[in-house]
Amino acid sequence: MAIAASLAALVIAAPIAFKTYEREQPISDTLEPSKPDIDARYAQPIAVDEKQKLRAGDSPSPYAAVAREDLATSASVSAAPPPLPLDTVSPAPMAGLADGAQHDGLRKISPSYLTGNLLGRPIERSRAFIAGIPQEEPTASPQYNDRDVFEATKINPVKQVASDPVSTFSVDVDTASYSFVRRALNAGHLPPKDAVRVEEMINYFPYDYPAPATPDIPFKPTVTVMPAPWKPTDLLVHIAIKGYELKRAERPRANLVFLLDVSGSMDGDDRLPLVKTALRMLVDQLQPDDTVGIVTYASGSSIALEPTKIADKQKIVGAIDALGAGGSTDGADGIEDAYRLAEANFDKAGVNRIILATDGDFNVGVTDRDQLKGLIERKRATGIYLSILGVGQGNHNDALMQTLAQNGNGTAAYVDTLNEARKVLVDEASSTLFPIAKDVKAQVEWNPARVSEYRLIGYETRGLAREDFNNDQVDAGDIGSGHTVTAIYEITPAGAPRLVDDLRYGKPASGTHESVAGTDNSEFGFLKLRYKKPTSSTSELISVPISNALAKPAIGDVSQDVRFSVAAAAFGDLLRGAPFEAKYSFDDVIALAQTARGDDPFGYRAEFVNLARLAKSARP
Repeated sequence: MAIAASLAALVIAAPIAFKTYEREQPISDTLEPSKPDIDARYAQPIAVDEKQKLRAGDSPSPYAAVAREDLATSASVSAAPPPLPLDTVSPAPMAGLADGAQHDGLRKISPSYLTGNLLGRPIERSRAFIAGIPQEEPTASPQYNDRDVFEATKINPVKQVASDPVSTFSVDVDTASYSFVRRALNAGHLPPKDAVRVEEMINYFPYDYPAPATPDIPFKPTVTVMPAPWKPTDLLVHIAIKGYELKRAERPRANLVFLLDVSGSMDGDDRLPLVKTALRMLVDQLQPDDTVGIVTYASGSSIALEPTKIADKQKIVGAIDALGAGGSTDGADGIEDAYRLAEANFDKAGVNRIILATDGDFNVGVTDRDQLKGLIERKRATGIYLSILGVGQGNHNDALMQTLAQNGNGTAAYVDTLNEARKVLVDEASSTLFPIAKDVKAQVEWNPARVSEYRLIGYETRGLAREDFNNDQVDAGDIGSGHTVTAIYEITPAGAPRLVDDLRYGKPASGTHESVAGTDNSEFGFLKLRYKKPTSSTSELISVPISNALAKPAIGDVSQDVRFSVAAAAFGDLLRGAPFEAKYSFDDVIALAQTARGDDPFGYRAEFVNLARLAKSARP
């Protein structure tokens, strides 16, 4: 009986003592948070050491591909019991944990195993889950957390024709902004305002604008004037450019170098694995005489594949499949090596292009944006184009990607899904790879007798000085085979209500200008376009008067392509918080876009309408 009494006392007392011990243990006894490397741009700093990455070749955990979330958020599950101390967890190896994460006979938990957000779908795991204790799924949606970097820009202002009659800018065929906006809205939150570049929202979509019949003049401009749907007293001047589409037999050979970021930050299903699949798609579009080389960079750079003909496709695909992520990010070294490889295999009769796939998280070597810009500007003279495929969310450096692409005579796309990879590298492969015109600039001079005010919608990062238009030494955007480019101005006709008052001591700007000798007052303005052919260093000029003959009495009288592009412009302005469409709403955008769906074989316009619906209820 004495023995039985002792055993009964032990059964009762042991759990109580154990629970008391557990409650008294500090959090550092269960997990060991460390200071984050970088302060969060939009959220609290991450509380676990992000440098514990899975190396290529480690056995992946079911959750290893998941990006990190805030540990404190992931641990706050009301229904879960308190976490066990680490000394109660089995020290046996666990699949998916970082190699070498052994401490005093116990495994530390890899942060990618803890929490994350994969392709916009939040996944949370608490410390109790790691300890093997069942728990309920959290019911509250996590807040939007990221450290993405976008260049801060001011929305283009309204300008007076009397004092500033000329507007000059570089064309932009990039689409990265739209893809990032889509990812944000599909995740339930509004994108950062600086992530919205309205011209890229417009130019994401294919349009059936009139095209040139021959490559002698590489693109054709078409101008339409119509009432602004958000302000009937104003007019929209819609400038559409369609590039000549090279036939397959007309395409030059391609000498491509894939420059691939394989650092630890690229470890995740929406990063390096997505890039590898995208590049395999691109390889399938190339011709047997085209060549591909591969340069990778992490803590350093290396050549993963010497230039190889597409005829030996298995070797190229094998090199792509063998890539894995791990290490820091020395992007500058990788860029230098990629240019060296492209120059060594330079094809004078072909297109020479580097395609950089990265999240932009350069953290060793040359990391300053201005220094990297200078490096790319110097390399531009070699005749090698640099295009960007951005991936990832949470540490995506869009500002750096834009700098590299704009100064490397290339384009920037953001690939968040396999469908987007197919759009960029399969459906639009010709536009992506083969330029038909470079250094394309636009300039509009407004007639003060017809127009009192104007604003350019978008193109904030593409503005040029007036004197840059005729200066062939000033770099500008390129247009690829079959590319479409759209620019939209909102103008206030002379005599209509204006936003800017006349000066007290200056000449009135409202419809009092006399006609200038030799001009036609049926013109709202005059459009000029300068471009160089891909192998030329001298620009050529195209001019188009913006006359009354181009005006339509109502927006319903313009083509579906023009109407849809106006809906995209309004959507971008609303997301950016532009003050010019105060009485226009997402519902108005949806209604206008619905009238312009037209032939939509890939569903891009239907997707746009759905995004506008999501924007109505998205959280900041």
